[in-house]
Amino acid sequence: MVEGNWATRRGSNPRLDPIIDIPATPPGDARPSSKTSFLSLVIPTTTISSSPTLTTAAIIASWYFSNIGVLLLNKYLLSIHGYRYPIFLTMLHMLACAIYSTVFVHWFRIVPPQPLSSRRQILKIALLSAIFCFSVVCGNTSLRYLPVSFNQAIGATTPFFTAVFALLITCRRESAGVYLSLLPVVLGIVVASNSEPLFHAFGFLVCLGSTAARALKSVVQSILLTSEAEKLNSMNLLMYMAPMAAAMLLPITVWMEGDIAGLTVNKVRDDPRLGLLLLGNATVAYLVNLTNFLVTKHTSALTLQVLGNAKAAVAAVVSVLIFRNPVTVMGMTGFGITIMGVVLYSEAKKRSKNSSSSSSSSSSSSSS
Repeated sequence: MVEGNWATRRGSNPRLDPIIDIPATPPGDARPSSKTSFLSLVIPTTTISSSPTLTTAAIIASWYFSNIGVLLLNKYLLSIHGYRYPIFLTMLHMLACAIYSTVFVHWFRIVPPQPLSSRRQILKIALLSAIFCFSVVCGNTSLRYLPVSFNQAIGATTPFFTAVFALLITCRRESAGVYLSLLPVVLGIVVASNSEPLFHAFGFLVCLGSTAARALKSVVQSILLTSEAEKLNSMNLLMYMAPMAAAMLLPITVWMEGDIAGLTVNKVRDDPRLGLLLLGNATVAYLVNLTNFLVTKHTSALTLQVLGNAKAAVAAVVSVLIFRNPVTVMGMTGFGITIMGVVLYSEAKKRSKNSSSSSSSSSSSSSS
């Protein structure tokens, strides 16, 4: 399923996960409760305290494995294996996220449970779930037609759409440096598109739609869940969004893909490996979100942002090695330009934020 990041939100991570994209946890509200945490069950406390670097490295490695793994599994199922049902596959991802989130939040207490405060908050989360569904379904559908490497190149343009939606919806203007950094992001994808040997117009459009929807969700979320009473950390938000998204996808998959549940059961009977692939795929889709949260918790949103930029390039290289899809020098150059633009965007955003903070501090000092 799953951007996948079911970018971070609130402006901290412009490169969102292509399959499943969930906002980074706000500082302070994701601390484990006094009960035994999931991490302490997996890694002894003495090991965590004595080897924090080793623990962080293991978490980052798990994040890379899950992100690239879900991309490759989606590509294999939808394109190579012939399981051409992206909507139902996305619904399986959402069901898995709903189940695993409930287990990890309520049983393992990886974060304190946060109850929903009002019907209005439920409606806001439902709206985010609808945008989320559109993004993930489009992202999975694009993998039927495009190689993972090109999919990642298009997904790297998320900062461009985020800046556009922020300007159109919230009228928030960025600095000139931020807008200038977006030029290579767009230029790179134009170069890569013109030289992509396996270019597919429909696949390109739905992938672009997925990328735009991820950016729209980040902007809409920053508007809808702004009050302290409504803010949810990423694990709780996923726990509420996933079942809503699955419920929305059910009628769509029945309408567009028919009796896919019965068809899948018959396929699994004929080929038991398919059942293992679907279960593993849905599990890894959830791990994308879990490891995204753990990386942010043990490092920072900025570190996750940098890792996300590098992950796109690593996923592209791995997909070429595994699926042997043809690449051109111009295509690789275009991808490189886009990634360079994303890095420049990150730096420009950080400088703009630091400049705004310094200005605010100076104003406060003058007024006092």
